[in-house]
Amino acid sequence: MAEEESVKVAVRVRPFNKREKARNSTLIVEMKGATTVLNDPSGENDPKRFTFDYSYWSHDSFKEEASGYLAPAKPHYADQNMVFKDVGMGVLANAWEGYNCSLFAYGQTGSGKSWSIVGYGPNKGIVPLFCDKLFVQIGEKTAGGETASFEVEFSMLEIYNEQVRDLLNPASKRKGGLKVRQHPKLGFYADGLKTVAVSSYQDIENRMEEGTKNRTVAATNMNATSSRAHTIVGIKFTQKYQNAAGEETAKSSVINLVDLAGSERAESTGATGDRLKEGAAINQSLSSLGNVISALVDKANGKKVRVPYRDSTLTKLLKNALGGNSKTIMIAAISPADINYDETLSTLRYADRAKQIKTKVAVNEDPTEKLIRELQEENEKLKKLLESGGIPTKLDDDSDDEDEEDVKSLSKDERERIRKEMEEEMQARILASQQEMEEMKKTWEEKMKQSHESGPVVPDAGAARKEKETTPHLYNLNVDPQLTGMIVHLLKPGEHLVGSSNEESGETPCILLKGLNIQPHHAALIVEGGKVYLDRCQTSPDAKIMVNGQPLTEKEELDHNDRILFGANHLYIFADPKQAGGKKSPAMTYEEAQAEINQNSGFVVGKPDSLGGSSLDELILQDDLVEVLPAIEQANTMSEEMDKKVKFEVAIIPAKKMGIVGSETEPPQRRPPEVMVKMRNVELGLEYLWTKAKFMNRKYLMDEMYESFSDGEDINWPDERDPFTEPPDHEEMIGALHIYLESIAYKIEAKEQLDLTNIKGIEVGKLNVELWPCTQTGKVLRDEDAFVDDPETDLKGQPIAFKVKILNARGLPDRFVDIYCKFKVYTMEPYQTQVIKKAINPDFKFEQLISFNAVDKLELDYLLNGSIFVQLFGKQVPKKREGKKLNTKQIMKKEGMLKGKDIGAENVPKHTVDEGKVGYQFQVLTLKKRLERLEKKMAQMNRVVDVAEKSSKMRVKTDTIKTVLRAKNPDAIEKAIKTIPKDKGAGDNEGVNGQPQSQESAACTLL
Repeated sequence: MAEEESVKVAVRVRPFNKREKARNSTLIVEMKGATTVLNDPSGENDPKRFTFDYSYWSHDSFKEEASGYLAPAKPHYADQNMVFKDVGMGVLANAWEGYNCSLFAYGQTGSGKSWSIVGYGPNKGIVPLFCDKLFVQIGEKTAGGETASFEVEFSMLEIYNEQVRDLLNPASKRKGGLKVRQHPKLGFYADGLKTVAVSSYQDIENRMEEGTKNRTVAATNMNATSSRAHTIVGIKFTQKYQNAAGEETAKSSVINLVDLAGSERAESTGATGDRLKEGAAINQSLSSLGNVISALVDKANGKKVRVPYRDSTLTKLLKNALGGNSKTIMIAAISPADINYDETLSTLRYADRAKQIKTKVAVNEDPTEKLIRELQEENEKLKKLLESGGIPTKLDDDSDDEDEEDVKSLSKDERERIRKEMEEEMQARILASQQEMEEMKKTWEEKMKQSHESGPVVPDAGAARKEKETTPHLYNLNVDPQLTGMIVHLLKPGEHLVGSSNEESGETPCILLKGLNIQPHHAALIVEGGKVYLDRCQTSPDAKIMVNGQPLTEKEELDHNDRILFGANHLYIFADPKQAGGKKSPAMTYEEAQAEINQNSGFVVGKPDSLGGSSLDELILQDDLVEVLPAIEQANTMSEEMDKKVKFEVAIIPAKKMGIVGSETEPPQRRPPEVMVKMRNVELGLEYLWTKAKFMNRKYLMDEMYESFSDGEDINWPDERDPFTEPPDHEEMIGALHIYLESIAYKIEAKEQLDLTNIKGIEVGKLNVELWPCTQTGKVLRDEDAFVDDPETDLKGQPIAFKVKILNARGLPDRFVDIYCKFKVYTMEPYQTQVIKKAINPDFKFEQLISFNAVDKLELDYLLNGSIFVQLFGKQVPKKREGKKLNTKQIMKKEGMLKGKDIGAENVPKHTVDEGKVGYQFQVLTLKKRLERLEKKMAQMNRVVDVAEKSSKMRVKTDTIKTVLRAKNPDAIEKAIKTIPKDKGAGDNEGVNGQPQSQESAACTLL
């Protein structure tokens, strides 16, 4: 009978990584017993507290032993053995009892998921420790006289972009991956997934290495990002014995060990506005998993809800783990650093929801004959349905996942399509049941023999590692540290050809590479006289080869730890044990090697500071470039090979160009520049600016298109699916500028013709603008009525209003139509001018009244130091190219030849606008107006002195001086000056009663 059990949740925090240390990150995670506390680095929110089954502190308090194992230095440190003892041993115990078990790791990329699940080197994770312990216990039971037989079967799959790949059988590549089907007895399964019998931990280790190597090769060939893939290791453990009735009985357990993809939040990436976002299935599985967990939590709390397992490949395969017959444990891996606060909080909330889920578990123990009989009965039922033609629209009474109303509302064509799908599904079920029955009837010896005959296995992992210790070799670098070093090419004496397979000649090179920019004869590695050389192949002069970030121009001797890039994305390290001399010199990481390539390509980010490092902004920028530049290289190569007429270029945009202007509290130089990508249609002359997130989202779709292209399929996709296009009505920013508001703080009008600049700071036209101080009702105030001497005292708490006038633009590029301006003031909603259909000199004649009811400190700071960011938008009109039609590669080559040559208008140096020019214009204007005002006040004060002297007055009243200095109305000033001669208490030059003025009264003369 099934019993209800909650999902167990463990949280584990890792040490700071290299990136976090470089950014001087602070620790924001605390753990006390089972409680995890997350502190907000900004101090704006109270600490968040979460209680889980286990909270593992693995941040510090450890020591590295001679073997490399990280052991506890203090009792509270959770090492790999502690985590396995709490979590892995529980899974193992449940497997022996016949329960299905699932363990999955969740967290952002780089949070330490793989560290817990797989581990590195001597620090083995749960999966290898589980497999090792399982066979140790099998050996103990067999040695102790146990009569039962034990069978262990192993599978390994990956879900990438909603497609299932069999990592043990990459040769059986199917378009769209393995199909996920549902069986009433077996649940959801990957149809055709290779399952192999294993008899020892060494077998599993070799199979895991085989699967990881296949995963690495596939990821490199397809430009795939491994952090966006889910890996599921499946182990089926069966115990066969005679029951009390003498029947052969099978007690089985299916154990799924799942390493989920990085859980980066899609909304934080900035790709939300892309029309093709929904086309990218890369994020679908994780978002669906979140929806499933939310629905299961609601269900556990008594709500009647539909659980959307069918929304993604991952949730189908994890249905048992989340809501079916499985004992499930989740490990949430988190970063300790303040820079990852949002992602860590998201992970902890996810884990907090998951612990509320309940599953119904039962022991899988039945006589073999009964299992076979049930499968036979299911098959007979399905065969009768097929013969009668009574195909249902759904096969299972699954109230959690189906909606009867949806089925009823289907059209005739949709019903027919579903009928055909159901027919195919039923036939697949019949086949799956037959295969399952045949497997049950096989002896263990037959299964082992079949596994050995099913295909080659990687050589013994230990033997391969031993050979590497004495032989020069190449090993791969991957952005995922777990995949680095998985591909090894031993370099024995002789010549080793590097390249792709040649279909015409049937020649296969010694080092076979596939993917972007790899030629059949790409390069040659020559091992002679104890030295290794790298050389170009004469038949492929354009082959891309880089050594230590520099293009290879001639035959070059390789040194230990040299970095080699073949094509667009095959990055290797050369290792020579003899040169190393037994010393372990650290090789570059993927990020360091990519940064080296970027630097040698001209992307030098900042200069080291006095402490020998770089600023935080520079480190952020460097990280972005390391991610974006290789992707741009790959995208350009795909564009050339598929002739998409598109070129991508990196664009580093300063904060001001994005509309961010500093204030006294946060100057603009503290805002890091943003890495963006310019997409240029080289045939039509169209240019678009994409955010980094939008480009990376499109890049996944480009990879998908390129895979179809490599398979010989038609890639003339409609524009709404093509990642290399933008729709004709797409609006692009023509230029932008800042209108500084300092003059308004002094209530001075401003009239300026300002330079419109594009993202590179190049002038693209002029914009005529005006700012006018006015009343709250919109009546314009003139200088003499409005001038403010000291905004700090005169404006605080007072209302202020002004008009923004955008008159016209002049000299715009002629490729734009439907032109308009958009701008934003402070935190108000954006304002927009009318759209001018077609003009290089559009007249907007736009004005907008802006008002603040009572100016506070922040608003005053904005008026004195901030600006209005104005952007000019338009739609591009394609240019008509004359002359011979060229393909993408020819156009790129022609552009490269023309670059730098002084021919034609395109090569005339363009006028670059000084970033500070506009700000200086407004400052000068304000200072000029203030000076004029001060000069006028001085003239009025001189009049006061003149009038007083002519009237023989020794003193002038304070009230009179105040009026002259502060009054806005000239009539009031004139009236005050006229009172001076009439002031009888002001004294005169004759003194009192005709006597000379005393020294005391002389000291009180003016003011």
